[in-house]
Amino acid sequence: MTPFLRPHRDDVLIAVAGLVGGLALWAVGLHTQGGRPLGGAWVLLPLVGTAVLELLRRTGPQAGLVLGTCLLVLDQFTLGSLATVVMFTDLVYAAVVYGTPAAARRIPVTTGLITVGVTIGFLTWFHKPEALLIGVVTGLVSFVPATTGVLVRNHREAAESARLRAEQTALLAEMDRSQAVAAERARMARELHDMVANHLSAIAIHSTAALSLDDPATTRQALTVIRENSVDGLAEMRRLIGLLRDTSGNDEPAAAPTLAGLDALIAQAGANGAGSGLGFALADRRAEEVPLPAPVELAAYRIVQESLTNALKHAAPGTVGVVLTHADGVLTVCVTSPYGDRAGPRAPGSGAGLIGMRERTELLGGTFAAGPEKTPDGTEVWQVRARLPAEERALST
Repeated sequence: MTPFLRPHRDDVLIAVAGLVGGLALWAVGLHTQGGRPLGGAWVLLPLVGTAVLELLRRTGPQAGLVLGTCLLVLDQFTLGSLATVVMFTDLVYAAVVYGTPAAARRIPVTTGLITVGVTIGFLTWFHKPEALLIGVVTGLVSFVPATTGVLVRNHREAAESARLRAEQTALLAEMDRSQAVAAERARMARELHDMVANHLSAIAIHSTAALSLDDPATTRQALTVIRENSVDGLAEMRRLIGLLRDTSGNDEPAAAPTLAGLDALIAQAGANGAGSGLGFALADRRAEEVPLPAPVELAAYRIVQESLTNALKHAAPGTVGVVLTHADGVLTVCVTSPYGDRAGPRAPGSGAGLIGMRERTELLGGTFAAGPEKTPDGTEVWQVRARLPAEERALST
């Protein structure tokens, strides 16, 4: 059973206005035609029926049009009311605007054919030019409101489509913004971790050593290393904060670390690892000094830096080796450190370093691996290996 749909408020107002107007015209004796078989109050029947059908102009537009057509035909046998004709034109308009898409396409064609048929038929019957007026009236009552409804419906559909496109565009823009913010936050997290973790790890290790060993010389050496790393860490933090605060673009951008600074990085790691039994060695096996893209140099530098930090935290006594090779357009960074338990102070790890190195490598389209490996002589080491595409065209694709 179909539930009752309450008429729209505007439809009620239209129905009441049409009915009141028709009753007023009937009261003053104003009719559209005379000499009809149904005189007197019969004109009120199609008037009231059409007014009731106005309540269906949104909830049942096609049914309202069919029944309204029958009432309009009945009106032709009465004295006729202008209000009935006007309300019928509104039913035609509403059937196109609020009806189904098929009805919106079919009604203008049907009313157009009816207009042409009525015009030709009456012209053939009366053989007078005045018969054309009947076709004009038929077109004004049926075809004109149908075409007006088509224009209004097309305009509404175009406006709705534009609104949906605007919402989709805004949604896509918000998704792009969210992704850009997430990517920038991840990049900032990697930079902050890579710049500061090295210094803080050295501070943690040497402060633990100073507290656990009652030796003035060892304590003085540890405090010296702590001070150096504190100063360097603060400088790195100030540089990063300066980059985040500076939005004018007037100052020169801060220089990003390059592979030329690996010697100083190795020397700093050696100083931080003094007393832990760790040694550090750099082997740059690149055949020739081929310039590398800036993102590749920065990623390689940060990977070496984080690997040395992890070695200071976890490596057993021995030599930490850093090897660089460049062949077939690929820069390979390999860092090996002794694997096993060690005595003495250790700094806790969170695993963020390995995640950051992997992200840096994958952003450049390279491959990353880290884990325990066996050397040819059977020694177990921890190896970090990153292969970075080192050609400009590889980075641009």
